[in-house]
Amino acid sequence: MKSLTTFFLIFVFSVNAFADIVSDKEKDALIKFYHSTDGSQWHNKWDLSLSVSTWYGVQTENGKVTGISLSNNNLQGELPEAFFDLVNLVAIDLHENNLQGNLPIAIQNLKELEVLDVSHNALSGTIPTSICELRKLKDLELFMNKLSGELPSEIGKLNQLEILSLCNNEIHGDLPGSIYKIQTLKVLLLNNNKLSGNLSSEIINFHALQNLSLFDNNFEGEIPKGLEKLNNLSEMNLSYNKFKGTVSKNLALLDPLNMTMFDEDGNPFLLEINTEKETTIVTQN
Repeated sequence: MKSLTTFFLIFVFSVNAFADIVSDKEKDALIKFYHSTDGSQWHNKWDLSLSVSTWYGVQTENGKVTGISLSNNNLQGELPEAFFDLVNLVAIDLHENNLQGNLPIAIQNLKELEVLDVSHNALSGTIPTSICELRKLKDLELFMNKLSGELPSEIGKLNQLEILSLCNNEIHGDLPGSIYKIQTLKVLLLNNNKLSGNLSSEIINFHALQNLSLFDNNFEGEIPKGLEKLNNLSEMNLSYNKFKGTVSKNLALLDPLNMTMFDEDGNPFLLEINTEKETTIVTQN
């Protein structure tokens, strides 16, 4: 009986030890990532002589690296190309660090990715079109960086996206028509950019939308009536744009800045409230 127990314990240990082993390629990718982001200065460092499973913020499952969570850990420098060899990643959380450089085309390798949060960094350049190949992505948070250029025209391919937060960057141009195809969106935060053009009437497709923030851009034209039919919409800010026309009282009540717009000379004014029969907006918790 004693020998059977011993055998069982050895078997369990062997299984756990095997499960702890990640491929040499993934381990090498992590090590390159550690050195490229000045790991010796991290708040929570890795002991590279120990097993990957002991490394702070690294999640493994069945011998694969599935998650990296290193927010506010003093990461500096650029993400190395090897980082995108971690093809089994489901979640990446690197917010509140000092990462620089561009998001590379190779991000398309992370086909299993559902969460990407690199907000509050110093990333620059454009959002690569290749990010639209991440079809499982549900949460994309790139806010508080130095990103520029236009939004990828094929962003609508991200048809499982629930959170898109790109605020506080330098993104310009019109909203791509494909963005209105993402019917799963619950949070759309694009404020504090340089976006322009009109909002499409297809905004009515955002059935699940709860929070819409577009303030401090250069949007113009009339505010689509379809916004009033988004029954889940409970937070909204469209102010500090160049919208014209009238707006319903229900929509105005959702905007904490009372629909304050800018005219062609940069002078602020309040959009006129439409006093005709209005569509009630039902908020849901």
